[in-house]
Amino acid sequence: MKKLTGAILMLTIVAITSCASKANEKEETKQTNQVKKMGTIHLTKAEFLAKVANYEANPTEWKYLGDKPCIIDFYASWCGPCKTIAPILEDLAKEYDGQIYIYKVNTEEEQELAGAFGIRSIPSILFCPMDEKPQMAQGAMPKDAFKQAIEEVLLKKKK
Repeated sequence: MKKLTGAILMLTIVAITSCASKANEKEETKQTNQVKKMGTIHLTKAEFLAKVANYEANPTEWKYLGDKPCIIDFYASWCGPCKTIAPILEDLAKEYDGQIYIYKVNTEEEQELAGAFGIRSIPSILFCPMDEKPQMAQGAMPKDAFKQAIEEVLLKKKK
């Protein structure tokens, strides 16, 4: 009886460790096969000046510095409509990964930057195409409106 109990115990231990090992292998394979998609990118004033536009060096002329079109979400953490569009922007950042950047600027932390763009209400969304003037939209927008703006204004796809 003791031998049988010992054998069953040993088989149980082997089965458990084997299953755990297979689960770990599957998870590692899954992670390797998935390429991590970029999400939204938070910007400080210094990063904005380097990646988007150096309005201090060019105060009278818009000169976009990015290598892809972008959306800039001027937001605050306490803002209800900002919280509503945050997951939409995260989804869009992943969906359009490699085609556009989606930046976020916290107006509470970057008051000088928000002031430079005349941000008076939030969310304020700045759409920056590659070779044109940026376009500002205010208020929360539904996902389909963002997609339309991305397709038509930023990526220049005709319907």
